Amino acid sequence: MTPPNNSKRRKELVAIAARLFYEQGYERTTVRMLADAMGIKSGSLFHHFNDKQEILCAVIQDGMESAMEIARQALDGVADPKERFLSLSKAHLSTLLNDRNAHVVALYEWRSLSDSSLDLLIGMRDEYENLWQKVIDECVEAGVLKGDVPLIRRFTLGALNWTVQWYDASGEKSSDDLAKALAELMGMPAS
Repeated sequence: MTPPNNSKRRKELVAIAARLFYEQGYERTTVRMLADAMGIKSGSLFHHFNDKQEILCAVIQDGMESAMEIARQALDGVADPKERFLSLSKAHLSTLLNDRNAHVVALYEWRSLSDSSLDLLIGMRDEYENLWQKVIDECVEAGVLKGDVPLIRRFTLGALNWTVQWYDASGEKSSDDLAKALAELMGMPAS
């Protein structure tokens, strides 16, 4: 039987799996590699998880829960639509660029999920995108954004997600600078 998702040991194992899936890719990461990195025998891995697919689902689920919590905290107490957009952009970049593992795995390994894993995770993804949609709707209603609202969300998330390909944390721009640049690009100059 699999322990509850909030088990401390399981969370440690999920974090190790996230790192390996990020570094090696889901398909190239073997059960033996996971067990070795976790300091357990291959068979012991199945005391914690039913199979490798369940591990991938747990990695993405943890990443999505973290992203949602960071986003909600970023929006807490922020009323101005433009500031809400900027805060949410900063939060999204924080989840992608500061804790790359689980969030980047979610971006690139979504296609590797089984139908049962997708059933669980699609609702979480939709909840996160709905949060974005709400903030974008607020910006459109306030007149700080114009255009096709669903496309604005897709373009925004696409641009933010792609930063994992080119952003260099040791470069001259911070992730907050990127969020401000996106807002400016979308016609929301800094106040």
